[in-house]
Amino acid sequence: MKPNRVLENIKNYEAGKPIELVVREFGIAPKDVIKLASNENPIGTNPSVQKAIANSADKAHLYPDDSSYELKEALASKYGIDDSEVIIGAGSDQILEFISRAFLDEDSSVLMSQVTFAMYEIYAKQMGATIIRTPSYQHRVDEFISAYKRDHPKIIYICTPNNPTGDAITRDDVQKIIDSVDSSETLIVVDGAYMEYASAKDEIYHIGPKDIIEYPNVIYLGTFSKAYALGGMRIGYGIANQKLIKILDKLRPPFNITTLSLLSAIEALKDEQFVIDSISLHQDQIKRYEEFADTLGIKYIDSYTNFITYLFDQTEYNSTDISNALLKKGVIIRDLASYGMNAIRITVGTQEQNSTLFEKFLEVTA
Repeated sequence: MKPNRVLENIKNYEAGKPIELVVREFGIAPKDVIKLASNENPIGTNPSVQKAIANSADKAHLYPDDSSYELKEALASKYGIDDSEVIIGAGSDQILEFISRAFLDEDSSVLMSQVTFAMYEIYAKQMGATIIRTPSYQHRVDEFISAYKRDHPKIIYICTPNNPTGDAITRDDVQKIIDSVDSSETLIVVDGAYMEYASAKDEIYHIGPKDIIEYPNVIYLGTFSKAYALGGMRIGYGIANQKLIKILDKLRPPFNITTLSLLSAIEALKDEQFVIDSISLHQDQIKRYEEFADTLGIKYIDSYTNFITYLFDQTEYNSTDISNALLKKGVIIRDLASYGMNAIRITVGTQEQNSTLFEKFLEVTA
C-alpha cells in the first residue's frame, strides 16, 4: 500500500520539546525545567479563564456549539465587523489547512519569505503545490512584488510579525503588496498570531481585520495561543469577506473546537487587561535579552513578538550545540538549524526564568 506521492517530500513539523522529554531523558525535576521554546505566555492562563473552565468541567461530555456563535459575536464586537466574516479553527493553523485545501493543487504555487512558519510549506506540499521563497528572511516589499509578477502564485503568505525570526512589516508595506496583486488571481494570507505584541511596540506595525476586510482576496488570521495564553486549548480564527469565509467553512469538520476551548476563548476576551499586563512584562524583559546580547557581542533580530532570535557567527557559537547543552541543564529553547540558520529562538519568560537562562547560557558557552 503506497501513500499519496506528494507526502514523499514533506518533512514533519518540528514542535518545541516538551517539559516531559527533559524530565525523562535527563532526570530533572519538572519544577526545575524552564520551557522557553514554544512562545507560550509565561504568566500562565488567566485565573478568570481557569475558573470558568473548572466551573464548566461538567459540560465536557457535551458537544460544543458548532456555530461558535458566542465567540464569533465577541470577535465581531472586538474588531467592528460582522460575525459572518469570522471562521473559528483548532488553532489558526487549522485555518491554514482549510486555505490550502480550498485553493491549491499540483498546478499552483505559494509565495512566502525565506524563513517563516513551517506549516505554510507543509500544507501547500500536501496539495502538491510548488513553494516559492523570497531571497531574504525579512518581508521585503520589493521581493514579494517581484516574485508575484514573475510567478503569479495562488497564495501569498505574509507572516507579521514573522515566526521564527520576530521581524515585522509595516501596515503601509502590507498595503503595497495587496495593491500590487490581482484579486481574482491570488489570495493573500496575513498571519497576525503575534500582532498584539507588534501593535504595542509600534503602531505602524499594527494590522487589524478592519484594514483588510474590504478586499475579496485577503484573510487575516489571529490566535488565542500567545498573548491570551491559551496555547493548550488550540483555538484561533480567520477574518475575511463573507464569500471567502463560506468557502473555507465547507472544509471545516463538525465540532472542530472543543466545548471548553470555546468557553476559554470567550472568557479570555472579557479581560483585555490580562493581555496588556502580559505585553508589559514582555516589553520590560525583552530589554534584558537585548542588553545581554550586546554585552556578549551577539547579533539579534529586532523583535515584534514575544520571543527574540539570536544570530550566531559560524566561528563563534553553534546553535545546535548551545541548544543541546541548555537542554541538559533543564532550559528548553528553539534551535533554528532546521531553518538553515545558525540561530536560536528564545521565548521571553518571567524575570526569574530569564535570569536562569542568562546564567545557564554563560555556563554552556564558557
